[in-house]
Amino acid sequence: MRPIYLDNNATTRVDPEVVEAMLPFFTDQFGNPSSIHGFGASVGSAVKKARRQLQALIGAEFADEITFTSGGTESDNAAVLSALEAMPNRTEIVTSAVEHPAVLTLCAHLEKNRRVKMHRIPVDRQGRLDLDAYLAALTPHVAIVSIMWANNETGVIFPVARLAELAKEVGALFHTDAVQAVGKLPMDLKSTAIDMLSLSGHKLHGPKGIGALFVKRGVRFRSLIKGGHQERDRRAGTENTPGIVGLGKAAELALTVMDDATKRVTSLRDRLEQGILQRIPNTCVTGDPLERLPNTTNISFEHVEDDGIPILLSRLGIACSSGSACTSGSTGPSHVLSAMNMMHEAVRFSFARDNTEAEVDRVLEVMPAIVDRLRGSPVMSQAGEVPKAFNPV
Repeated sequence: MRPIYLDNNATTRVDPEVVEAMLPFFTDQFGNPSSIHGFGASVGSAVKKARRQLQALIGAEFADEITFTSGGTESDNAAVLSALEAMPNRTEIVTSAVEHPAVLTLCAHLEKNRRVKMHRIPVDRQGRLDLDAYLAALTPHVAIVSIMWANNETGVIFPVARLAELAKEVGALFHTDAVQAVGKLPMDLKSTAIDMLSLSGHKLHGPKGIGALFVKRGVRFRSLIKGGHQERDRRAGTENTPGIVGLGKAAELALTVMDDATKRVTSLRDRLEQGILQRIPNTCVTGDPLERLPNTTNISFEHVEDDGIPILLSRLGIACSSGSACTSGSTGPSHVLSAMNMMHEAVRFSFARDNTEAEVDRVLEVMPAIVDRLRGSPVMSQAGEVPKAFNPV
């Protein structure tokens, strides 16, 4: 059978229209966009167009509020480090216990090596932020708050617009890692108090190695990468023109199809959830059942060893995950599930607009046998060997 890909929060297939838009910038339109001659001018115009396309998707007021980067991790790092440099008298960071490693690892490093105090705001069993703890952490010592728009494992959406308003009351900057939300949720940043936002191209059917950081006009910003004057002195280095053009086209497509895509992936997500809950006992959906991404479901299975289900599904040509691809290789529950006090095996299925009902039905066909065998079989070896009795096909 054709392989089934249900791990779109890890990365997405590049849309053919995105590839088509990028190709000329590897061949005929190869000029440096910073050059003043004709070869550079036409390429520079394409970069400006991509900036406007991204501006439209996230609802920024000005195109020059968008700086192109190598991806979400660089954008996250640039936002946090810039805030600490711009406000040297403030030495505290507020973030959540379920942030992406791009934020948590950086903050832990700063806490250890630069005497920066990090406030990790807990979440409840449904992955919702503890607002009382958040309010208690907000003091005039905080330089920046960095709270993700939507969690990459559970899909839980945080009330970032309100959180940003509260941060502004103590003079702190507010940054959101919106890598999982951009292209999936409607945005209008100009109507919010959000100062900075990170996004990544490969999460919305664009290429890998390209992302962006939104920085609201008037926000003090210190560049992470020093060198030339590209990106209005905010990010040195020759622009990745094919990637930028691809990200712009992906943004344009996402905005065009968002309403229909949301309906489609929500239907597929619900079909899979309901089917699993009806067929397999001792399972539950983790995270907030209402405030979550339309394409994401995280399902917990009692009495199943870590990674067992994704490994066996992979052997049948079905891709899903037990958490973030950026934390693969770790043992035990992910930091997200641990923060939610969830100790059972959980599997994340994340959909895209090209998934089908037939693919969902194939997963539902094989899942009961997989879970039954894992619950009744010896613990799988670290090499991920399939139990001898397993034969769902």
